[in-house]
Amino acid sequence: MSSASATRDALLWQWEKRAFLAGCVALAICVFGAFLGGAAQFFRAYMAAYVYCWGIATGGMAILMVSHLTGGAWAYLTRRILESQMATLPLLALLFVPLAFGLKDLYLWAQPEIVAVDARLQAQQFYLNPFAFLVRAAIYFAIWIVIALALIARSRRQERTGDIRLPWKFMRLSEVGLVVFGTTMHFAAFDWIEMLQPNYHSTIFPLLVTSSQLFSAQAFSIVILILISLRYEAAAAMSTRVLIDLGNILGTFLIICAYMMWFQFMLGWIANQPADALWFMPRARGGWQVVAWALFLIQFAGPLLLLQMRAIKSDPRRFLRVAGATLFMQLVYVYYLIIPAFDAPSLLQHWMEFLTPIGVGGIWLAYFLDRFRRRPVLCANDPNRESALHLRHLDEEDVERERSLAPGEA
Repeated sequence: MSSASATRDALLWQWEKRAFLAGCVALAICVFGAFLGGAAQFFRAYMAAYVYCWGIATGGMAILMVSHLTGGAWAYLTRRILESQMATLPLLALLFVPLAFGLKDLYLWAQPEIVAVDARLQAQQFYLNPFAFLVRAAIYFAIWIVIALALIARSRRQERTGDIRLPWKFMRLSEVGLVVFGTTMHFAAFDWIEMLQPNYHSTIFPLLVTSSQLFSAQAFSIVILILISLRYEAAAAMSTRVLIDLGNILGTFLIICAYMMWFQFMLGWIANQPADALWFMPRARGGWQVVAWALFLIQFAGPLLLLQMRAIKSDPRRFLRVAGATLFMQLVYVYYLIIPAFDAPSLLQHWMEFLTPIGVGGIWLAYFLDRFRRRPVLCANDPNRESALHLRHLDEEDVERERSLAPGEA
């Protein structure tokens, strides 16, 4: 093991311990509060925190499969990060279990007394019932974990053997995996989030959720790349051109997510149906109106403008601030999607809404760091390595050219 790897592992181990300790303490306090009579509030806050971490993991898996299909230097430098995000899916399957005990606190269709007086919910019971819900969730996780394990197993084999057939196998698996991912995400977004308000239906909603997951996963991978990878083994393969490519990808996901949000609102406005009002009105009044404007300005308009600037994307420190801000605002956006469904007048009405993201997020981050530190930052036999080194060489040529043209240089 090189000295850089040893130093990185020591740093990650420290971060991992702190994240795990903070997560366990925060979650224990929330569980204690649930037993004291705040069960409904606990499950609602837990749901929001869980969906946020789940989106980073599944979004990372989708971006990884896209990278296997497209290739490129950016794929080489973020591959291990995306694999580690995806590797947290077994933990997320375990963290989903508490939600099974809170279905009645989360979903109207899981409350027999409400179903008994609602003809529409009665008609939906063949699909919206606790048993079917949990069976579908188990199927989703089984599919995602199988895809993740298959990708990771092939990655380990490529690292050991350098088998030239593996890039082709990655492509075939990614082609099928992306189709399966899109299908399962459609139903999971419908089951877990949209059906918090069962009278609302939007065919664009699963695409909105998926695009936001891609956005948050890309932002997270950029933050980890700049905070950790560039300090160690990845620095020698990094270039400003790769940072710009990563910024362009982040900006693309941002535009797609913003478009989906606008499209959802536009269709609801045109249709002018009572069910649409049931979704939008709780998110357009009280404290949520302020949150909506904050999301527009800080999550979309501001980053969209900044990500058009080459100077921002090519500077790791400034790029880190933009990616970090959007990653935090994604958590706010998840709260905006979930919490108003329970008639909460504004954000952070209860202390659990503050502590639960620390609890779930701390445990998830600790597991991510554990997966990340167990393997080298860069894959030794990745075919995209030459592309990354070529762009690095072009950067060095640009620096030399600028020096030669500088005043006073002979």
